[in-house]
Amino acid sequence: MPSGQRAKLKILIVEDDIMGRQMLHDILEEYGAIDLAANGEEAVQAFRAAWLKDEPYDLLCMDIVMPVLDGNEALIKIREIELSLGIIGSEEVKVIMISALDDAKTVDKAYSKGGATAYIVKPIEKERLLDEMCAIGVLV
Repeated sequence: MPSGQRAKLKILIVEDDIMGRQMLHDILEEYGAIDLAANGEEAVQAFRAAWLKDEPYDLLCMDIVMPVLDGNEALIKIREIELSLGIIGSEEVKVIMISALDDAKTVDKAYSKGGATAYIVKPIEKERLLDEMCAIGVLV
């Protein structure tokens, strides 16, 4: 790859609010291929399908409060899929949980129960998201 050019990521944005999905898409589109999901169930299905095609995601940006299956429960299912495939530790997909919920209990649950890699409180700011992506090693 020529110097100054970064590798393209495969990203899944999981957000039930159409404006939130579009904003995340607008921020992240220059960094790679983006798929969209409107709830946790769609996220789990997309994650599984990506692995079946041997095209796993590099990053998931996932809301917590969503219909059908919330972000925390979806992340638990995603981590179970990874475990069944023998994917553990640093090989797991990087997941940034994005939520308006800012209480310690919710944040702790995202990390300890679901295995989130990072947590950002809405409203989303581009620089904060990109800084977090650098911090977890998705962007260099």
